[in-house]
Amino acid sequence: MMARDLVLDDIPPLKTSDTGLKALAWMEEFKVSHLPIINHEDYLGLITEEDIYQNNKPEEPLGSHGLSLQKPFVSAEDHFLEVIRWFQEWELTVLPVLDNQGKYMGCITLSNLMQGMAQLKGVNEPGAVLVLQVLDRDYSMGQMAQLVESNDAKIISVSIMGIPNSSELEVHLKINRTDLSAIIATFVRYNYTIAGTFHAQRDNNMDDRFGLLMRYLDMD
Repeated sequence: MMARDLVLDDIPPLKTSDTGLKALAWMEEFKVSHLPIINHEDYLGLITEEDIYQNNKPEEPLGSHGLSLQKPFVSAEDHFLEVIRWFQEWELTVLPVLDNQGKYMGCITLSNLMQGMAQLKGVNEPGAVLVLQVLDRDYSMGQMAQLVESNDAKIISVSIMGIPNSSELEVHLKINRTDLSAIIATFVRYNYTIAGTFHAQRDNNMDDRFGLLMRYLDMD
């Protein structure tokens, strides 16, 4: 998944002729604390609520002030993980995306970033999660896939985390089966440590909880 796949045009960019009051109103409307400013299709940077209040004259056009704007952005062809890195490092609520000519395309919000992550990780796919603990030197994705597939199942997604102060990894396998008993027995035969299992059957309650999460992410 690339940055271009997450671009929204629901949040309009500001122009230098727009006032600080308009910017604040849009931030309130779209539940964000950053907005991009463009000149035609040229991206000038992100303005924040703090920038506007520091100018002390929100009724004046943004371009009438000597703005020193931060300019975080990703290119349309940047990978999804690069998008996550920018959100984390800059503590953003929106992230502008530029095309191959450096022109403004639109922006990514935290909400559609989460939706993209859910799609990438197969959150909406039926199945269950098997959590394994393995030594770093013993990690083999090829063997894990082979063991799962030997039970006529498939791995939908994989997440790997290092265990603090340890040489072990925690591997989360999302598998397209709700009954993992046979798969667990296979991993045990191969001396894998089973750290846990989580069933991920989709139901209306889960839809409700996911909707609540999305609404929460839209809030300041």
